[in-house]
Amino acid sequence: MIDRLNYLKDIRGIGVFTARPGMGKSYTLRCFSKSLNQNLYQMQYICLSTVSVSEFYKQLCTSLGLEVKGGKTTMFKSIQERIYYLYKEKRKPLIIAIDEGQYLNSGILKDLKMLMNHGYDSLNCFTLIIAGEPHLNHTLEKPVHEALRQRITVHYNYSGLDDSEVSAYISHKLSIAGSSRTIIEDAAISAAHSYSRGNPRLIDNVMTYALDLGAQLKKEVIDAETMMLAIDAQSLF
Repeated sequence: MIDRLNYLKDIRGIGVFTARPGMGKSYTLRCFSKSLNQNLYQMQYICLSTVSVSEFYKQLCTSLGLEVKGGKTTMFKSIQERIYYLYKEKRKPLIIAIDEGQYLNSGILKDLKMLMNHGYDSLNCFTLIIAGEPHLNHTLEKPVHEALRQRITVHYNYSGLDDSEVSAYISHKLSIAGSSRTIIEDAAISAAHSYSRGNPRLIDNVMTYALDLGAQLKKEVIDAETMMLAIDAQSLF
């Protein structure tokens, strides 16, 4: 995802990134933001709940340091002028990252396409990143959003860690905690992977519970039986 974000930053287009909850979308956006040269790029991060088009424009105006005044048309003009100013005059292209994009309504999605329209569609002045859960893709597939969909340069869906990555992830976490990979059996790791389907947040949760449970049971190694008890307990929540 970081590689794709860097590519998108250079070409200035629209990128859509989807994954199930707990996969690390917001974390990746934070890492990407920290990696940017602040003298060359201006990134604005917006985390959405369900908002109207007008509320979205007010939120975007505030993020860009613009005065919130007038109606939608006035705010749209101010936003587009600021975007062009950052690109042309300050030579500091804007990167807008919208998180929880599955809550974007049709009105906002249509206006986002219009915001990208500079110089009769001949110029991309900023980068737009939309991150959300997989059903965002179903929204974008609707005929009304075809024009926006055609503008998407990068479309990436993250499905989770595979077997080897889950093992490496758990080993890394144990190492950071000052422990060793030898305290957990391969069968227990496989069980954690099957339960989590490669979701880092679920892996963290079940591993924490398995370690707590192992300590209570005075286990020297987290075996498959201990992991299954932890999984059964997690499944109750």
